[in-house]
Amino acid sequence: MSRTPPSTTAQDFVPFATAALDFHRALNLPGGPLVTSRAELDALHAHLVSLYGLLDAHAVRVGQLLPVEGDHLRAARARVWQAADHLHAAYHAAPRADSGEVPESEACRAGLPEGAPELTICQRHQRTAHLVRRRTTPADLHTPFTGLIRR
Repeated sequence: MSRTPPSTTAQDFVPFATAALDFHRALNLPGGPLVTSRAELDALHAHLVSLYGLLDAHAVRVGQLLPVEGDHLRAARARVWQAADHLHAAYHAAPRADSGEVPESEACRAGLPEGAPELTICQRHQRTAHLVRRRTTPADLHTPFTGLIRR
């Protein structure tokens, strides 16, 4: 019989994701290009959407048991979505790798204006936006202050 407590997967993998981002920043940013590539913006967007999903799962589960912690997790979830939304906008403001031209900002609403796989970011963003609309109110997304009063 083992005396070591069983490990949980969340505690095992989240630090590796954090370390991978730190490693990427340390290796690629000091000597890398001055402009963020669309591929990197897409990858960062995917990372934030995954983080949104993790925070959403925690907020839903914990919020029923510990309302104050749930409030803070919901606020964090909203801010992560806002960051993902800004990354999506930055992707569309970034020049294309092949031509250097910038696509129209409304183009992604039409589906895949540039063709797959370049705009999988738009599909991912739209899927997550659907969940965001179900889980939050416009006031949650536009409030400038996230410090909640409930104690």
